[in-house]
Amino acid sequence: MTASDRFELFSFWRTSATYRVRVAFNLKGLAPREHNVNLDAGEQRSEAFLKINPMGAIPALVDHGPGQSSAPLTQSLAILEFLEESFPSPALLPTDAHGRARVRSLAAMLAADTHPLITPRVKKYLTTAGGFDDAAWRAWQIHWFTAGLQALEQRLASEPETGVFCHGDTPTIADICLASIIAVMRIFKIEVAGIPTVLRVMAACEQLDAFAKADPSRQAGAPQA
Repeated sequence: MTASDRFELFSFWRTSATYRVRVAFNLKGLAPREHNVNLDAGEQRSEAFLKINPMGAIPALVDHGPGQSSAPLTQSLAILEFLEESFPSPALLPTDAHGRARVRSLAAMLAADTHPLITPRVKKYLTTAGGFDDAAWRAWQIHWFTAGLQALEQRLASEPETGVFCHGDTPTIADICLASIIAVMRIFKIEVAGIPTVLRVMAACEQLDAFAKADPSRQAGAPQA
């Protein structure tokens, strides 16, 4: 069974969380079959998609492998861990317990503490019930991107485990999460000052085909330049 026969990935070109899953699949040498869920058109709130993910969030992954449950997998970090456990080579987590904890901590700073604050459903609430106009929403985005990335910078610049990548000299789940934030910032044309180590690691990621192929601008449905 090929990866495209086994895995269905419900995705959208722009989302940071989908980017993470695409990179992980690429690093593992797997190519799932993708189904585009247009967030701008509200397709994530359709009755059909809510049966797949009641949160109405992207991505969702269905595994049709032999003996697998038909229940979709949701939450990008959970999907990354699933792929790591199912396809352990190349490894996206270190072999030692402290190293794995550090990588997971760095990943969570980005995927759990930073990214959720700038998702479309947060924007919708703030620009309706919260009274935000476009300027206030942009200021909100800049504030949280800056807070998250400058905190990450402090850790990467000061901790000896940092190498070419966030942890050592091979990419991990932490790098996938870092790159996912930078990729979305570029879409929104937001820059954060004072993060040289973060940008150095991002540049190393972009040298790898797995990251380049996952770039939002290269996905089906992305606006053409």
